[in-house]
Amino acid sequence: MPQFLSTADPDFEAGFAVLLGQKREEAEDVDQVVAAIIADVRARGDAALIDYTARFDRLDLRAETLAFTTAEVDHYCALVSPQDRAALDLAATRIRAYHERQLPQDAEWVDDCGAMLGWRWTPVSAAGLYVPGGLASYPSSVLMNAIPAKVAGVARLVITCPTPGGVVNPLVLLAARIAGVDTVYRIGGAQAIAALAYGTATIAAVDKITGPGNAYVAAAKRRVFGRVGIDMIAGPSEILVIADRDNDPDWVALDLLSQAEHDESAQSILITDDAGFGQAVAAAVAARLETLERRAIAGASWAQNGAVIVVRNLGEAAALSNRVAPEHLEICTADPDAVSRQITHAGAIFLGAWTPEAIGDYVGGPNHVLPTARSARFSSGLGVMDFVKRTTIARMTPEALAAIGPAAERLAISESLQAHGLSVRARLDRLNRGAL
Repeated sequence: MPQFLSTADPDFEAGFAVLLGQKREEAEDVDQVVAAIIADVRARGDAALIDYTARFDRLDLRAETLAFTTAEVDHYCALVSPQDRAALDLAATRIRAYHERQLPQDAEWVDDCGAMLGWRWTPVSAAGLYVPGGLASYPSSVLMNAIPAKVAGVARLVITCPTPGGVVNPLVLLAARIAGVDTVYRIGGAQAIAALAYGTATIAAVDKITGPGNAYVAAAKRRVFGRVGIDMIAGPSEILVIADRDNDPDWVALDLLSQAEHDESAQSILITDDAGFGQAVAAAVAARLETLERRAIAGASWAQNGAVIVVRNLGEAAALSNRVAPEHLEICTADPDAVSRQITHAGAIFLGAWTPEAIGDYVGGPNHVLPTARSARFSSGLGVMDFVKRTTIARMTPEALAAIGPAAERLAISESLQAHGLSVRARLDRLNRGAL
């Protein structure tokens, strides 16, 4: 059974603190193993990748077979049914249209001193996307990672996706083709992250690595950050539903289970202002678990990490949600917009009973790569901005330098940076002599 909490109880804060403090990430200490793998890939390159792929994925490769050939991609794409292809095309169209609106604009202006100032946005040159492999891999994640990169203008886009035992998900390769990915490598784990960060004879290094993975992949991303950019360190999935009594308990139960079925470490929380509705949802979850294919995983997640919280009003619900800072937030109330305006920390918000979080995972348009483990307090979901960087621009006229240069010189002197100050003073002296 999940935890049942009520803000009316005197010990609520203690129970809520325990809920917030639960450590659901992988507890296994993998950092030393990952460090050794990264060092080995840096030293031996392709040979290390081939050895690790044989050991962990039971797949014998050569340098020339690390990547899928065009003919292989053609073969697997042809296996996808017309219905699945149409669904991927629809998802890609909507994701692309949404992210095109995120493109930032260059700016340039002349200020009161006559200085030209501005900024310019440019994409990273190359990005590598990590995709978990085998039949459990997710083509939707390919679209969510690759399309924002292509919209941003990334010139070279590659994927690493392990194929344990040689098992390939054709939908992943079709999604990669639809999204405009250049190359798909059949490698995974920390070794794939190392290859993307440092490069090998076959795999050219990239500038940015995105995409979810297991504890080894997460540890590798932490270690290579600085050499390359990364999106985030993804933790177990989360959903928080704020719902009043005028909802279908079964709908809410299914929404909670939609995240619980991902992983035993996932977390599903219901906040409601009606205790009877909370009990009805818990009963509906129990009933659905009887028939759910992934009931063992979802049941463990619900029992270990799930919670039903009863509040006195929806303002209290919004305040608690902000403290949780959930990855996914559904607001199923009579006036979801009013509750939404009180939300300051959430990865993604889904408004109204007709907007299940699962729509956002596939065809809604916004990205489903979102901050977890309360990191929505300070970070955002994946988007175009993850694949571009801002370069500032400045041009001084003699008049502008005369107006602001003395202040720069004075600040440089205050910081004991003599050459800084002299570089400005030399120009000011020429101006004072009337020699331009």
